[in-house]
Amino acid sequence: MAETTFEVQINEHSRVPKYKQIVDSILNGIDGGEIQIGEKIPSINELSESCFLSRDTVEKAYKELRKRQIIESVKGKGYYISRINKNDIINIFFLINKPSTYKMMIYNYFVNAIGTKGNVEMYIYHCDETLFINSLKKNLGGFDYYVIMPHFRDEQSKHTSSTQEVIDMIEKIPKNKLLLLDNTKPNISGEYGTIFQDFEHDIYNALKEGLDKIKKYEKIILVYPDKSIHPYPFRIVRGFENFCKDFKLDYEILDEIYPDMELQDKDIFITIRERDLVNLVKQIRQKNLKLGEDIGIISYNETPLKELLGITVITTDFKAMGESAAYMILKNKKEQVNNVFKFIQRDSL
Repeated sequence: MAETTFEVQINEHSRVPKYKQIVDSILNGIDGGEIQIGEKIPSINELSESCFLSRDTVEKAYKELRKRQIIESVKGKGYYISRINKNDIINIFFLINKPSTYKMMIYNYFVNAIGTKGNVEMYIYHCDETLFINSLKKNLGGFDYYVIMPHFRDEQSKHTSSTQEVIDMIEKIPKNKLLLLDNTKPNISGEYGTIFQDFEHDIYNALKEGLDKIKKYEKIILVYPDKSIHPYPFRIVRGFENFCKDFKLDYEILDEIYPDMELQDKDIFITIRERDLVNLVKQIRQKNLKLGEDIGIISYNETPLKELLGITVITTDFKAMGESAAYMILKNKKEQVNNVFKFIQRDSL
């Protein structure tokens, strides 16, 4: 196959890192048909010279493209756009319950790990049973794999993992094409893959890991949204209560962070929603209390901003979940995996 005549475009005035511009330029060239599958692309040295970039910058871009299986290296010949037979591409139906930061992180890690070997179409059903069933009905038989996150809202706006109608619908998917993600329902028949959070035991074990720090506070308060458009599993509450009872801790459960909270010295809060975390931090600052000493905070689910602000978290590993899901599909595995759940201590505790 001939070498491509496509030229990588670099904007010297852009704040986008140069290596990322190389990656995006090549991806755009493929999408626009200017670069063909199997075509040879310039070597690291060639692209470095033609674009007036350091060799390290080009090497970093090519490493990213290789990781995403966009390009491959042939020893003694150079780099090529990965040769993929269109008939070998896996078509994947990806159904999530809400477009939260965390769910999108899982989706993005999954898509990146699938790379050019799969075509992923995402659908959102907003924890609504009817939307979930209709989405599956319209797409049954049209995909090679069905990746599903089962979280629903009942008539009282509380969380439920499924209903009989949901189970009946899932049962129509061939089990060798089914992968349940984030949550699982054990009474679905047959062998299928699942990568799940064990909400009750995960929070228990994570808090136990931080027990020595937690014991320095006098009262532990879980802020659990009792009713929400996108409700959270009640198993989180059960795990929290069991932890407090087993270790004889004074505790309370609130449904939100209220304005003008009666904050007491040596309270520690566990927040789930972002807005509760923000409201709590604001009130701590307004009352001139010191975070991590007077008041402790543990937040549910990791984000880059929490890392930057020094917020202690208990969290599933979103990267591991997305990449493990991709691995199971690419290797045609049907494993039952409890996803990694971590306690990450920072200055807020």
